[in-house]
Amino acid sequence: MTAAYFTGVSNAKLKYRLNLVLLCLAMLPWSATADELKSFTSDGCSAFPDGTFEQNELWLKCCTEHDFAYWKGGTYKQRVAADDELKACVSRVGEPQIALLMLAGVRVGGSPYLPTTFRWGYGWPYPRFYAPLSQQELEQVRQLSKNCAETCP
Repeated sequence: MTAAYFTGVSNAKLKYRLNLVLLCLAMLPWSATADELKSFTSDGCSAFPDGTFEQNELWLKCCTEHDFAYWKGGTYKQRVAADDELKACVSRVGEPQIALLMLAGVRVGGSPYLPTTFRWGYGWPYPRFYAPLSQQELEQVRQLSKNCAETCP
């Protein structure tokens, strides 16, 4: 940058330009490093019960499988497939009305645009939106999946 860039500008414009330069410099290390996938975790059915009063873990396995898909993230199409599979799984255990309610909840609450712990792609640092996983990212998923044999579906 030349001195001419900063000459003849008001203090407000100068502060704006300096802040812009500092912001760009601060983002350089962040953009140059690859994102690292955190170990898989599941909170069951998040803010929803894991089953009925009689069978308190009736559809918990469905939620854990759904969490696994959300943990690794991917494309919008993959998210829709994961949500549809959750609905099908809960329906298979005999609760089609609950399945519809859960589907509505995950469609609204699982957006990757919200910085929640249960968003689409929650295993990756926020923000991570819809995108296919790269080969390097798929390798991270494979490695971490090997390490969580007891908790991964």
